[in-house]
Amino acid sequence: MKKINYLPWIIGISIAVNALVVVLFFLPQYEGLAHVDLTFLPMMNAIFNSFTFVFLVCALIAIKKKNITVHRRFILAAFTSTTLFLVTYVTYHALTESTPFGGEGIIRSIYFFILLTHIVLAIVIVPLALYSLVTGLSMKKERHRKIARWTMPLWLYVSLTGVIVYLMISPYY
Repeated sequence: MKKINYLPWIIGISIAVNALVVVLFFLPQYEGLAHVDLTFLPMMNAIFNSFTFVFLVCALIAIKKKNITVHRRFILAAFTSTTLFLVTYVTYHALTESTPFGGEGIIRSIYFFILLTHIVLAIVIVPLALYSLVTGLSMKKERHRKIARWTMPLWLYVSLTGVIVYLMISPYY
């Protein structure tokens, strides 16, 4: 049986996803839907992030109990909710301008710290999660365990802070 090298795909998808998000911040707002209220999309982002968080916690519990089948199902559910998050995130940012944070004082510093760590780790989590998925599905247990020890806590942090960022900025939509 021929081994498939997934690394080029993981790198390509990671670069494409992150590049798309970066490009969105430099594109002008699409005016064709200016009359449509899209402020429900950030809430959808937060909902999908919270589903991802819950699915990841359930996956972690399942693997601690050595239930690989349930673990795999929850990981696939987490990937599904993350993909739905990405679709709503890209849609919102392609069609509207970013909302400025209106908080002041220490809460502003806290918000930007959480946002910055969320963004940086979201960039990192794309290739980590993809690599973890591929090694897990191909039953490369040792490689999967090594990378998943980093992937799981970082992905949990990214999904949780996505919800926190939404809760902190939602009054300014």
